[in-house]
Amino acid sequence: MNIIKKVLIKQIITEKSKGKLQTNFHNHKMRLEQECQQLLFEQRKLQNKTGISKQEVTARFQQEIKNRKEKMKLIDFKIEQLDMLEIGSEIVEKEVEALVEVDVGTHWNDIIGEKAIVVKDDIVIRIDE
Repeated sequence: MNIIKKVLIKQIITEKSKGKLQTNFHNHKMRLEQECQQLLFEQRKLQNKTGISKQEVTARFQQEIKNRKEKMKLIDFKIEQLDMLEIGSEIVEKEVEALVEVDVGTHWNDIIGEKAIVVKDDIVIRIDE
């Protein structure tokens, strides 16, 4: 019988991976800023139409802009944290699911124990079981 188990993907921070993460964070932040500008443009467009409540339009668009600004603050925090990380540190990048075979006689603690795949510069260097 097969079961699905969560496996952590950990990344060892190198100069290359740190730069890549910083670039990803900055690109994501720029996309959010562009979305805010687009939302402001759309808001002005809708407010000029008749038959639409200006307060309702403003409230809705401001909420969307607020959500994006909160995401941008979170990204700024992540960038600060990344700057403090030392080269060689391990961070949890994501979690994936893996199929694990379970047979009669298998030690249950071996199956449910935390497993992790450790990656350095996009190359698997270790599998912790």
